[in-house]
Amino acid sequence: MNPVAVHIGPLAIYWYGIIMTAAFIIGAALAYRLASESRIDPDHVLNLLIYIIPAAIIGARLYYVLFRWEDYSYNLLEIFAVRHGGLAIHGGLLGGALAGLLYVRKHKLNFWQMGDIFAPCVVLGQAIGRWGNFINQEAFGGPVTREFIGRFPAFMQKQMFIDGQYHHPAFLYESLWNLLVFIFLMIYRKRADFHGQILLAYMALYSAGRFFIEGLRTDSLMLGPLRAAQVVSVIFIVAAIGLYVSRKQDKHSIRQDEHTK
Repeated sequence: MNPVAVHIGPLAIYWYGIIMTAAFIIGAALAYRLASESRIDPDHVLNLLIYIIPAAIIGARLYYVLFRWEDYSYNLLEIFAVRHGGLAIHGGLLGGALAGLLYVRKHKLNFWQMGDIFAPCVVLGQAIGRWGNFINQEAFGGPVTREFIGRFPAFMQKQMFIDGQYHHPAFLYESLWNLLVFIFLMIYRKRADFHGQILLAYMALYSAGRFFIEGLRTDSLMLGPLRAAQVVSVIFIVAAIGLYVSRKQDKHSIRQDEHTK
């Protein structure tokens, strides 16, 4: 599949960029709606995005480049060629979270409440964005038989035929997992009883799926003998569980104090 969607004169518009832009726009629109439902000024969402989007892109690219430095050390200009892919979601999450934290502190907002608003939007954006990897033939898994890949649509079979072999459409597995996480979070948010519950559920669920799907991939970023995404996923899961328990206990402590009074 041609990664270029259209040429406008000398300018090439890439499918990867179109898909990532669509993911950002859809996620932003949903965040705007959820903020209104949560009685938070939705303008904060738009202002936050001015901070978060560039920070997430820079974080995602730096994370990827650092783990693939040997591919960029002799051609530094290639670092800026994001149209070819090479954005690592964990770097994007860290960059976006840091920018968001700076904004909410500056404007004295509740970080956990804002995180609950953005978490479903982020995972929906991830579900969409994985199709950019499909176009660029990234995030694929190990070799599979023709019989196995035959269960998938013809256009997917063709795109997963790489270097003379069919491969697991790992991008699809993660896209579908992210979509399931999104649906769960949208239902669960109606039952959440403390700020941060949705954000922490996202961290744990996304990371659990990513851990197993990453094991199928052949293009993983490596941290010594370990897959970096799996290491970070374990850290995210442990942190999410620890913070969930802590915030749950804090909520009960506050309620007990109120009853005592």
